[in-house]
Amino acid sequence: MTTSAYFIPTVNLFGAGSVNEVGAKVKTLGGSKVLIVTDEGLVKMGMAEKVKNLIEEAGLEVVVYGGAEPNPTDNNVDSGFNVWTEENCNALVSLGGGSSHDCAKGIGLLAANGGKIHDYEGVDQSSNPMVPYIAVNTTAGTASEMTRFCIITDTSRKVKMAIVDWRVTPHVSINDPELMAGMPPALTAATGMDALTHAIEAYVSTAATPLTDSAALMAVKMITKYLPKAVANGADMEARDQMASAQFLAGMAFNNASLGYVHSMAHQLGGFYNLPHGVCNAILLPHVEQFNLIGCADRLRDVAIAMGENVDGLSVPDAAQKAIDSIKKLSSSIGIPSGLAELGVKEEDFEVMATNAKLDACQLTNPRTATLQQVIDIFRSAM
Repeated sequence: MTTSAYFIPTVNLFGAGSVNEVGAKVKTLGGSKVLIVTDEGLVKMGMAEKVKNLIEEAGLEVVVYGGAEPNPTDNNVDSGFNVWTEENCNALVSLGGGSSHDCAKGIGLLAANGGKIHDYEGVDQSSNPMVPYIAVNTTAGTASEMTRFCIITDTSRKVKMAIVDWRVTPHVSINDPELMAGMPPALTAATGMDALTHAIEAYVSTAATPLTDSAALMAVKMITKYLPKAVANGADMEARDQMASAQFLAGMAFNNASLGYVHSMAHQLGGFYNLPHGVCNAILLPHVEQFNLIGCADRLRDVAIAMGENVDGLSVPDAAQKAIDSIKKLSSSIGIPSGLAELGVKEEDFEVMATNAKLDACQLTNPRTATLQQVIDIFRSAM
């Protein structure tokens, strides 16, 4: 009998206005000088200033680092850590989506353990507890605000490093849908498809458990219903609230069951071309699951049902095919590009990306093992 583990932040806050508790929660964790890690866009929007004020109202000092880029890099982490050190901070608050959260996790690893961020690539490479850390989420997709995953681009290798470490799990996560209302439709679509990918890859994962299965299928059901509504009308607060919960459920699933070839391949596209992670996932998802079908047809049939497809009277493989077709329809309906060629991907790069995908930690739990040539073929099919 194999053992399994379940990882999740100690405290998770949801609902409109939940961000107002950020200052009190930092104090509870013992923080006195906070580094907010965010991106340039949220600084310009004034959202970083809003959260800074909330923390200062609790009597704490605050410094803002707005250098988290999309697909955050080792350089972003180093720059943020320099601010942490120079300002003598002792607590972290990340504000944004996956880029801000992952950058903050990297900074926290260095603050607690020293060394370079590259030292922590792989699984559980740190040895010291994380500094006090709260993640305030502004997108409904990555679930990085509640996971033990940290994805950082190694600029010298053009590779996304997968850092999987239970110690980087935030102590508190905050999902306030009011902070998500300003997301433009394209970002809503991309992050939502990222969440769907998390849920489906976790459900077909070789490490899936009843606990992760329940979260994954509910996430699939909710995303299918509410993502189109959130894309159509960003001010639809019910859709925003439901998507915040759905992406969190998807995070609960993959944080514990891990992922598969969609993510191991998407990481290479992001590292090589600096492409949007959610869009890469959305394009790759149906092609990887087509490859996986013979290894998990019964599970993909369940996904089809969760996506609202009628599978009565169909064989298991035919029902599974309905899930793949439904993923394509959903992506198309919300404006996801139809193939990698639209993103400027070149076939000449397939072999090096496929080689690196085979080394990515996410591929270890894919339900069907792929050869190097098969990974190349999946890239080609997704063009």
